[in-house]
Amino acid sequence: MTTKDKTAVLSEYEKEILDAYEKGELQAVESDTDFQQIAKNTMKKNKKINIRISENDLSALRRRAAREGIPYQTLIGSVLHKYACGYLKETAFPD
Repeated sequence: MTTKDKTAVLSEYEKEILDAYEKGELQAVESDTDFQQIAKNTMKKNKKINIRISENDLSALRRRAAREGIPYQTLIGSVLHKYACGYLKETAFPD
């Protein structure tokens, strides 16, 4: 992240970590856990589904995906994954 593009607001804890990193005080730790393989297995797409949605919703999803620079099916999968994992929450619509 460059300072021209974005300005990050860091918590005190994050500032301490950044300071330690910049001073070279952090060291890599060896691990027996293969986190890359775990991530690949988590994101493995091994099931196909068919759904029916309105043409307007599909158009809106395609436009949003185009703005994000990703395929619309990837966007849909990402939204479903975030909802299934609890990162997206239902909200009540105002009356």
